Amino acid sequence: MENIIKDLDIISPEQDASCEAAPRISVESNTGKARKLYIESYGCQMNFSDSEIVTSILHENGFDTTADLESADLILLNTCAIRENAEQKVRHRLKHLVGQKKRKPALMIGVLGCMAERLKTKLLEEEKIVDMVVGPDAYRDLPKLISEADEGQKAVNVFLSREETYADITPVRLNSNGVSAFISIMRGCDNMCSFCVVPFTRGRERSRDAHSIVAEAQDLFDKGYREVTLLGQNVDSYKWESEDKSEKVNFAQLLERVALVHPDLRVRFSTSHPKDITDEVLYTMKKYENICNYIHLPAQSGNSRVLEIMNRTYDREWYMDKIRSIRNILGEDCGISSDMIAGFCTETEEEHRDTLSLMEFVKYDYAYMFAYSERPATPAAKKYTDDIPEDVKKRRLNEIIELQNLHSRERNKRHVGKVHRILIEGTSRRSENDLCGRNSENVMAVFPRGNYQKGQYVNVMVTDSTGGTLIGHIVE
Repeated sequence: MENIIKDLDIISPEQDASCEAAPRISVESNTGKARKLYIESYGCQMNFSDSEIVTSILHENGFDTTADLESADLILLNTCAIRENAEQKVRHRLKHLVGQKKRKPALMIGVLGCMAERLKTKLLEEEKIVDMVVGPDAYRDLPKLISEADEGQKAVNVFLSREETYADITPVRLNSNGVSAFISIMRGCDNMCSFCVVPFTRGRERSRDAHSIVAEAQDLFDKGYREVTLLGQNVDSYKWESEDKSEKVNFAQLLERVALVHPDLRVRFSTSHPKDITDEVLYTMKKYENICNYIHLPAQSGNSRVLEIMNRTYDREWYMDKIRSIRNILGEDCGISSDMIAGFCTETEEEHRDTLSLMEFVKYDYAYMFAYSERPATPAAKKYTDDIPEDVKKRRLNEIIELQNLHSRERNKRHVGKVHRILIEGTSRRSENDLCGRNSENVMAVFPRGNYQKGQYVNVMVTDSTGGTLIGHIVE
């Protein structure tokens, strides 16, 4: 396990660990454009969604995309700054691109996203091959910045906007399976969790026009997509008001509007902040069968004192009450996942055990688990000392991972002997003879192909399970 911790800063349960290590890469498109864009996306779903916006902007300005690094005229790395290891991965990647730049001097290389905003001109000074640095609110400026780089200038725009939502841009779906798609409903974050850089790299919260979100969901359904995930740093704080003040929409109301696009359009959302998810949202989920019975509700810690210095604005009992509400309204089968941080500043052994006991109380379906790493400029870095030894952090993280893997196996065993409605996402990674797809609770199922295709709904009898996968066969 220690090797896994060394290689991966973000650890999810058994089936997901490898996914976090790999960036998403642009796909081939050949529409006759003069230049080729290669884009790698690191980190969260918001970054993947942003890369689709970037691709759309550049597609309208002379670029097709490529999955072949050697063919690229422009390489963009869309970066994450949440964890130190995420930044190190990008720096290592830039070093690997030095040879590519030497072989093709006209090649341009840019750094996008949260790391770009946080490190700004430092990237241009230290990484000599970088031609442009572009923050997450400056993607409309990319054509101008590319022109500047074409003329030999170093191009930078990391301005954070209070209005930008990219609502009028139709994303070019990257790595799309043609079944599932992301819809960004808001940008930025107003929560000042002491460990987090997001408010500094993505700016303040602003919500996208509700009508544009519903229109995008309708367009995706009309094009054959059967699942959308509504994305935001904190979706439950979504609030949009029309310019004439005649219409106000909160997240529960938006969720309902998207669910009403079509009964065959599954709706997911991420991420929920425990302080903001409301019973109105839970009852809306219960009302519509096509809203998935799954919530990502990051706890971060199970100890009230640690939660206070994390500035999470809730305590242990409050979080447990929220879990009780979810179970009471949506039932024991509602899938719940979490984020957990091991070894936050000043955390004692007893406080660590509180995290383990919270996990025992909830029994998460899966979790993303981290060893704390200090991020410069965050409130925690300014106020607290990162005083937990690395070996202690690793041991605590191991204990969290071990317990979560046990719970993931337990939760999946409940599905054995039951029939689940599965949306087929494609072919199983392990066998061309099997298909795979998720149930409403966000658990992956694998089953023999038969005569079915991706995008179809099928009923699957689950006969076995692992910590990450349900195994079964289609029943009529």
